[in-house]
Amino acid sequence: MSQHQNDQKTMSFDHLLTSTRRRELLQNLGVGNGSDSFSLSPFRTAKCNVETATSQRCRFLVKNQFYTNNFFFKIKIIPAIQRANPDILRPIFDRFASKEVKGKKLMTPEDFIRGYLGLYTEENYNKETIRLLASAADTTKDGDISFEEFCAFEALLCSPDALYLTAFELFDRNASDTISCDEFEAVIRHTQPLVDQDFDFNSDFIKRYFGADKQRNVNYHSFCQLLHDFYEEQGIQAFKKYDKNGNGTISSVDFQQIMTTVKGHLLTDFVRNNLIAVSGGGASGHKVTFPYYAAFNSLLAKMELIKRVYVSNARGNLDIEMTKEEFLHAIQSYTQVTPYEVEILFHLSELNHPGRKTLCLKDIQAIDPERLKRVSQMDRLINIKAVHHKDERGFGTALLESGYRFLLGSIAGACGATAVYPIDLVKTRMQNQRTSGSFVGEVMYKNSLDCFKKVVKFEGLLGLYRGLLPQIVGVAPEKAIKLTMNDFMRDKFTQDGKIPLYGEIIAGGTGGMCQVVFTNPLEIVKIRLQTAGEVQQAGKKIGVMSVLKELGFLGLYKGSRACFLRDIPFSAIYFPAYAHAKLATADEDGMNSPGSLFCSAFIAGVPAAGLVTPADVIKTRLQVAARAGQTTYNGVIDCARKLLKEEGPMSLWKGTAARVCRSSPQFAVTLLTYEVLQRLFYVDFAGSRPTGSELATTKTIQDESSTNPDHVGGYKLAAATFSGIEHKFGLFLPRFETTK
Repeated sequence: MSQHQNDQKTMSFDHLLTSTRRRELLQNLGVGNGSDSFSLSPFRTAKCNVETATSQRCRFLVKNQFYTNNFFFKIKIIPAIQRANPDILRPIFDRFASKEVKGKKLMTPEDFIRGYLGLYTEENYNKETIRLLASAADTTKDGDISFEEFCAFEALLCSPDALYLTAFELFDRNASDTISCDEFEAVIRHTQPLVDQDFDFNSDFIKRYFGADKQRNVNYHSFCQLLHDFYEEQGIQAFKKYDKNGNGTISSVDFQQIMTTVKGHLLTDFVRNNLIAVSGGGASGHKVTFPYYAAFNSLLAKMELIKRVYVSNARGNLDIEMTKEEFLHAIQSYTQVTPYEVEILFHLSELNHPGRKTLCLKDIQAIDPERLKRVSQMDRLINIKAVHHKDERGFGTALLESGYRFLLGSIAGACGATAVYPIDLVKTRMQNQRTSGSFVGEVMYKNSLDCFKKVVKFEGLLGLYRGLLPQIVGVAPEKAIKLTMNDFMRDKFTQDGKIPLYGEIIAGGTGGMCQVVFTNPLEIVKIRLQTAGEVQQAGKKIGVMSVLKELGFLGLYKGSRACFLRDIPFSAIYFPAYAHAKLATADEDGMNSPGSLFCSAFIAGVPAAGLVTPADVIKTRLQVAARAGQTTYNGVIDCARKLLKEEGPMSLWKGTAARVCRSSPQFAVTLLTYEVLQRLFYVDFAGSRPTGSELATTKTIQDESSTNPDHVGGYKLAAATFSGIEHKFGLFLPRFETTK
């Protein structure tokens, strides 16, 4: 058996992440080899956008690549933040290192914590706290930090379990890669919770981890579990201390005392200020039972699961409010959450908005100490918060929001119109093709494909875009008005984040009605220009001005009733269908990807465009200039009657395929562009956002990264890591020296 196999056999899993093993790994990669200069493998650096990775639920990825080279192997690591180059770290280290031994510069604990990281800068700082924090980087535990240790700690900060690894280094006071009971007690007794509430280190809990004689040491993984369970045990001991009669109850005041001292790291300001109220009232004699105490703490520990249940049920609508019954139904598959915990959750949420027994995202944000953020699937080019709270919204804010939507809707409309304009031209010519009048039996186009070919043949490729300019001028504000009014009306019908179906239909219909007043004149000009190439008139060039002169003001609204007949039903069908298609195509978190948005908009356009084709045919016949000998129409009803009489019922469905092929992709491009633009150019007016555009997720440590130019690589996360140790594990270290 080879030496390598022997090593594998004797190496236990618990020791894979010890500090010794990490130092060996760093040496294999060229770090900490005792020399003053070294280089890191390029495989150790990678870029990762934190917000995008979080919204897609990305996790840290570690890939092992073993090479047959006898001299080394490489581990390809893709961390959450790019590693720093040692050549950049060296001048930074030299600038802050104040100690020199045998020609080698070293950092003291004060240099590292107060000077470089900028923590505990007050004059009366606690020296033991500084020493403890600096020991996380001091792997040799000699009291100073060398450049090699400085680089090694930077690598540690880039690892996915940096919080636990850093905490382990704080407790490992003799660099033994294990922690004794004395080491654990010494560090724990220095934290604030132990100052406020004593702990019995001779309890069965401690003996289960360190043995009956407390001589057994714990390794890294055992330490992680010990740290996780310790404050639960301290809370139980505190409850027993205040339960003087042994009947399983304590007063509300005692409950508040335990929570603010032992469990303070789990409390937000809102929960802290409402501990008495949520536990039964303001009477100091009110009793809190142990089941209530256990359920309350269990709820705070399960807030990540509570968020998951809410987000899954919201399906991308982060403004939705859930009732207790809806939430209980949603957690049926989660046996970890008990009805007692749900009762406490909704009691807390009601305290956040008295009179409403519902749960919304803002309630979760008020209860959960892990800060939430709203993220999109793509990087935001602009991220502006126009209003900090919904109560600050006024008429001016609403007006600015409508203007913002109108601008993005105009751009989206222009993109959609340009993308499908050739199809629109073919559709218009097919609908205007007649089989009656002086040219009986004449058929210019056999089908849509034949029409397309003949336009290209006789008018060139540019003929497919005849009338595009007025189309863009018309469609851009048309789609902007439609989208803006639909969003505006949906906001009015939305209550508690929910909108009824009739509200969706009315909102869509209103958007379609409002667009006609503005777009009918542009629509008739577009149609006249699109059909101008069918009949060549010698010496007469048909343009925008000639069409306007011929029609006059009233002529610009010719066929407007048919436009109302087409656009109101179209929008009333389209927008509700689009909203429900988005829900159906969203992922498990309710997020809609660009592909999902395109498919939803395309699918919704099929029934909307197809069902209103008769109204579109009538509108086209009324707006197109009839040639000599062709039938003329005097209104919507007259046009419908003559079409049925002269050309049969199928004439009302002429161009249905072309209309569907034009409207569906046009609205797919338009709505995709509209929603993507809102994600890229994000402005928060404290109003509603498109469903499926944002995901509520917990802020990561990367969101708190330092902006100090000297904090490079993993050191961007150093201050946030030390803060996370306090707020995640409850290891609150005293900031100041105690005065005697």
